Amino acid sequence: MDLKTRKLKFIEAFLRLENEEAVIKLEKLLIKQRQEDPASNPSPMTVEEVNARIDRSLDDSKKGRLTESSKLKSEIEGWS
Repeated sequence: MDLKTRKLKFIEAFLRLENEEAVIKLEKLLIKQRQEDPASNPSPMTVEEVNARIDRSLDDSKKGRLTESSKLKSEIEGWS
């Protein structure tokens, strides 16, 4: 099973949790993991980086390099 599938299955199981104590433990584990992994806690973007990303996004839109949300949703549903 690939990582994306494992994550989706984990999310599904997490959403079914009714035990608040279990949710708290998972939250603490996630916070600890983020603190230990600098890649999961990126630094804020500069104004220039935000503007460059906006420009790229607008260009993608003009050139039709988009994915419809309904198509993406169908694709995600096929992952499990």
